[in-house]
Amino acid sequence: MALYVVGDVHGHLVQLTDALQEAGLIGDSGGWVGGTDKLWFLGDLTDRGPDGIGVIDLIRGLQPQAAAAGGEVGCVIGNHDLLLYGAKLVPNAPVSEVRSVVQVWALNGGQDSDLVGLTPDRQDWIAALPAVALIDDHLLIHADTTGYLEFGDSIAEINAYVRGFVAHPDPATFGIQTRVLFRRFEFLDAKRGITNVKAMLAALGGSRIVHGHSTIPETFGVAPNDVDGPVVYAGGLAVAADTGIALGSACVPVKLT
Repeated sequence: MALYVVGDVHGHLVQLTDALQEAGLIGDSGGWVGGTDKLWFLGDLTDRGPDGIGVIDLIRGLQPQAAAAGGEVGCVIGNHDLLLYGAKLVPNAPVSEVRSVVQVWALNGGQDSDLVGLTPDRQDWIAALPAVALIDDHLLIHADTTGYLEFGDSIAEINAYVRGFVAHPDPATFGIQTRVLFRRFEFLDAKRGITNVKAMLAALGGSRIVHGHSTIPETFGVAPNDVDGPVVYAGGLAVAADTGIALGSACVPVKLT
C-alpha cells in the first residue's frame, strides 16, 4: 500500500491523466487500477489550465472505484477551488478593500469554462472537501501557512469550520476567510519556518507536512523543465509538492510511502 500526492493541477487534465497512468494508478480507459494504494490531491484543481471541471470529474469518478478496490482517492481544498466556488455563489464578496472574489478569481487565471461547468453537484463536492488530512503520518494541506490554526485547534475543528463557511457562504466573510489560504512561505525561513512547521505538527499530528500552493520553480529557484519531484525542506519536516504545472513543469505524483 503506497501513498501518492499530486500538487496543484490547475486544469491540466491531459498531463494529470498521463502522469497517473505512468504511475500505474489509472489505466488506459481512465479507471482506477491502483488497488489498495492511496492518492491524495493537494487542492487547486481549477483555474489557469484548460479543463478544471474535467479534473474535478476525474477525481470524483476515481473515488468510488478506489474505495471498492480497498484504496483511497482524496483531496484537500485549495484557494483556487474556493475562488471558483465563491465566484459562482458570492461573486461580490470582498477579499480585500479593493477586490471581490470574482475579481481575484479572474486575475488569478479564472476560466469561464470552469465557472459555467460548476454545477450544483460539483459545488457540493467542493464544499465537502477537507482543509486538512492526516494520512499515514503525513499532514496534508494546500497552503504553506499556519493559518489553518486560525480555524480550529484540531483537524476535526478545522475541517468543520471550513466546510461550514463554504457550505453556507456569507458574502460579508467568505472572501476574508478564503484569504487565509492565500498566505505562503511560512515554513521557508531557516529558523522561524521550522518553528512554524513544528507548531502545526504538534497541534494536528503527523511527522511532516506535505503541501502545494507555492510552486517549486518560484519558491526554490528551480527551472520548470528541471522539476522532477518534490522538495523536502524545513529540516526534513516539510515537503513541497507543487511542481508548477501552470509554469510548464511536469505533473509528478509524489510517492511518499
